[in-house]
This record gives sequence, structure tokens and C-alpha cells, in this order.
Amino acid sequence: MGRSSKDKRDVYYRQAKQEGWRARSAFKLLQLDEEFDLFSGVSRVVDLCAAPGSWCQVLSRKLGTEEAALTGAETDAKIVAIDLQAMAPLPGVHILQGDITKESTAMQIVHHFDGEPADLVVCDGAPDVTGLHDIDEYIQAQLLLAALNITTHVLKPGGTFVAKIFRGKDVTLLFSQLRLFFPLVTCAKPRSSRNSSIEAFVVCQNYNPPAGYTPTMANPLLDHKYNDFNALTGVNRVVVPFLACGDLSAFDSDKTYKYQLEEAEPKAPTQAPINPPYKQFLDMLRGVAGETPAPKQGTNLSTQPAASRLDELALSGAALVHSVALLRQRVAAVAARAQARASGGRGRTGLRSNAQEVVQAAALSCAGLAQETALLRVRVKAAAARASSLNV
Repeated sequence: MGRSSKDKRDVYYRQAKQEGWRARSAFKLLQLDEEFDLFSGVSRVVDLCAAPGSWCQVLSRKLGTEEAALTGAETDAKIVAIDLQAMAPLPGVHILQGDITKESTAMQIVHHFDGEPADLVVCDGAPDVTGLHDIDEYIQAQLLLAALNITTHVLKPGGTFVAKIFRGKDVTLLFSQLRLFFPLVTCAKPRSSRNSSIEAFVVCQNYNPPAGYTPTMANPLLDHKYNDFNALTGVNRVVVPFLACGDLSAFDSDKTYKYQLEEAEPKAPTQAPINPPYKQFLDMLRGVAGETPAPKQGTNLSTQPAASRLDELALSGAALVHSVALLRQRVAAVAARAQARASGGRGRTGLRSNAQEVVQAAALSCAGLAQETALLRVRVKAAAARASSLNV
């Protein structure tokens, strides 16, 4: 059990230590049992992702296996705990260190139950959270599906499955997948689960798989096998029809066709952008140049005369020239400071040469930018002249 400052202030943390539970999560299972009567008529239970073992403690005390193990009494109840991590022994609990995504693990569970299926499967497993909620929710969903896969191998018809779930935006998809196997699916949040946490628990009752369903461990995210789906048959495989629409004589979207001006004239867009993303950038350029303010919000630029739009483009070019001039002044000031520092020291020839190289590179960059700006202004003037000749 952790010892963070938040845990020390938590009443369930203190109560768990007082009562001898390995973790505060024991109260979550106890409160779920109070609501759903999970242990009624149950004699064979599987605890997936069991470490550190607080849920196994609850199971062993509720089913009587702990007392039977300590006193030597006979009991028909059996509990199997599975986790990838090593777990300290618990009286009345058979611990397996294994992978819940492996079919061999399911065979070991059934073997321990003497070939009989389990009455109840619980899973309080969760991934190491990253803080990125979308990723955490997705990985938790895949972990729940892996728990569901092994549950279909070991759970008897009519049995119950309880697992942790993260209530994200796509949680309804998980509910739909669970409803394929369980007619009654309930999402419950115990009082011992913090309100700030998105965790909850799905209580799936009356296990009833589809007719002809064959349990499988296929999970592409966890086992990285994507070719097993072609081997599925019957109800295990659903093939969605794929239909190609359109006449074979229609245009090919991957082919380039020559544009015939005689057949159709090029036209302007049906609807110009109302508030394009680059509008703010143009407004910033006009603000730097100190020109007239930008058009009001919602103004349709396509309704303005072409000459007006060219004037705005020319103003943008002027603003860019102004920005370049300011940049050159700043570079010159930096260069002056660098030269002063270099000349003020003794025996700093290397530093002086490096400063000169930096100044020269910056000057060349400014010169290139100024040249490009001049070319832009020439193009703008040429476009304005063409527009005037066309009387736009």
C-alpha cells in the first residue's frame, strides 16, 4: 500500500491499514458485493490482475477459504489469483504468475478447478497511467477486452464478470461489446472510489455467449498478431460487404485530365472563406505597418473589388518590408554588441572570429529576405497593372 500524502489523508487508506487489507481497493469490492450480492452461490472465483491481493483477501474471507486454510477445515470454494507480477502468498488462494492474454493461463485455471468453469471472474487491473487521458482510456479498454477474452474461456453460462473501466467518451462501445456476452451490464462506482477519478466498474451478469461462439484470445494491440482473423469462421467472423459505387465510364479520380478552356471557363470559388485562419496574420501585418485597420469581422472578402484586394496585398508587402527593416536594425545592434565584447577582451581571437561569422550570417539572411520582399513587391505591382488593364 502506497504512502503518498493523499493516501495518508484518505479515510479508506487508514481504515484498510486498521483492518489488515493490503490496499484500499478492498472496500470497492465489498461495496459492489453489498449492491449486487456477488458471492451468493459462488464456489469458484478467478481474480485477474490480482496484485497486491486486496481483492483476494475479500474473496477468501467471504468464501471461507482463508479460515479453512488456517484451521484445516474442508471447503468446496476455490480461488485462483493471476498476475504478471509476483504476489505474496495468501491463505486459501492459489496464486499463478502468468499472462491473461495466453490460452495456457486459461487452461491452468480450468485444471485447478478440476475441469469445472468458474462462477465469478473479477478484475481490478489498470495500466500505468501516462496522464494522457485518451491513451490511458484506450489501453484500459484493451486490458478489459483481454480480461473478457480469458473470461470466455473459464466462466460458466450464467456467471458474473466484474472489471474496472475508465469512463471515457467511447465507453459506450465497450458496453455494446460486453452486451454481446452478458444480457445485464451495469456500470457502478463505489463510494470508496474517488470522485476525481474516471474509474468505475462494470458488473456483467448472466453470461450467455452467442450460439456457436468459440472463445479466442485474439487481441491485436496486445499480441501484435493481425492475421488470425482470416481463420475465424461462423459467428466468430463477421464480414461486412464492400461495394464500389459509380459507373465504370465515370472519371477516374487517380487520373489527370487535360483542362479544356473551350469547354468551360475557370470560375471563382462558389463560396470564399468567411473567416480564414490566415486573416489574423494579415491583420497583424497591417498593424505592424501602421496602416488602416482590417475589415470588420464577418466581411466577405470576395465581395470587395479586385483593385481593393490588390491594394491590401500591396499593404501586406509594405508591412513585410517594414518588418525586415526592423529586423536588420536589431541584427546590427546585436552585431555591434558582439564586436564590442570581442574587441574588449585580450587573447580572444577565436571569440572575435566566431562573432564576426555570426554577424555575417545574420546579415546575409537579412539581405536574402529583403531581396525576396522586393521581388514580392514587384509581383504585386505587376498583378495590379494587369488588373487595371483588364478593368477589374
